[in-house]
Amino acid sequence: MKIKGFGGVFWRSKDVAALKNWYKETLGISMDDWNGTIIKPDADNETIFSLFKEQSDYFPENQSVMLNFQVEDIEAWMEHFNKVGIPLLKEPEKSEYGTFIWIADPEGRWIELWEK
Repeated sequence: MKIKGFGGVFWRSKDVAALKNWYKETLGISMDDWNGTIIKPDADNETIFSLFKEQSDYFPENQSVMLNFQVEDIEAWMEHFNKVGIPLLKEPEKSEYGTFIWIADPEGRWIELWEK
């Protein structure tokens, strides 16, 4: 037996229609009538499953899960966010793992974008 990959990410929303619209305009993720979409990863995509200590300040303590999207051309994403009025939550971080930026959705959940 083995895990093939993540089957989905599911969460509750106070306003599903507004959040669907935000994800389409901000991240280019269009969702179907069933309030979801299928994202087929590129061949070089990696999905990280990682645990954080409860006291970690990497993302807000009141948020038990954080989305991370692997992207190409993180500079273009930053320009896009600036154009659509989405502020970065902190300065970009560069490390041996890549470059990371953070935004929040309208319900306050942090979303991390990562360029390898």
